[in-house]
This record gives sequence, C-alpha cells and structure tokens, in this order.
Amino acid sequence: MIDQKTAPYAALVLRVSLGTLFIAHSLLKWLVFTLPGAAGFFESVGLPGWLAYITTFVELAGGIALITGIYARYVALALIPILLGAIFSVHGANGWLFTNKGGGWEYPAFWAIALFVQFLLGDGAFAVLRRKEY
Repeated sequence: MIDQKTAPYAALVLRVSLGTLFIAHSLLKWLVFTLPGAAGFFESVGLPGWLAYITTFVELAGGIALITGIYARYVALALIPILLGAIFSVHGANGWLFTNKGGGWEYPAFWAIALFVQFLLGDGAFAVLRRKEY
C-alpha cells in the first residue's frame, strides 16, 4: 500500500533528483564539451549536429521544470525520448555495464524508467504548476 502522507515527498525527491541530473548533463555539454563539441559528437554517432543544441536546451529546460515542479509529470514523460535516443544511438551497442568503453545502456534505461515512475506518481509536494485534478 502507498503511504498517502509521504508519497508526495517521495515524488518531490525523485523530481528534484531527476531535474538535477538533466541540468548537470546539459551543463556538461554546454560548459565542458561546448555546444560545437557536443554537435561534433552527435555527428560522430550518426545524428545531426543541430540536435545537440536542441538536446542541451531541452535537458536544461526540462531539468528546471522538474525541480520547480512545472507540470513535472508531463515533463518527465516528454524527456523519456532523450534517454531512449541515448540508448539507441550511443550506449546500446556498448553492452550492459557503464564500465564498458563508452558506457553501457543500463544507466539511461534506468533513468528513463525513473522518469516514467515520476509520471505515474505525479508532481509531488511543492510543485509550482500542476495539472488540475478532476
């Protein structure tokens, strides 16, 4: 059974954790690899370079929306394709474990599942904007 008193706080912790991960990955592309460098990497794995710019922006905006709780359940659902893209274009061929060269696919898969769990749980406590309950 779900504890109705603590479930909103569990959703909050998950939401903030997921948002922090997305912001960190966005800033990694922006500040460490640089956007042109990220675009070059995307091209090296067969993706269009311009997709790196969109991905970086979506990760940053999605991370902020998750942390603040702006329609978080739907933002979580909308971010899943980024992780599936990471699996199928980069990490899938590397095998199961992150210790494999290039990183394995289990981390983005788990992250995608956690996003789906956020969608199922809802926005959680202290969400700024949430869908009205009917």
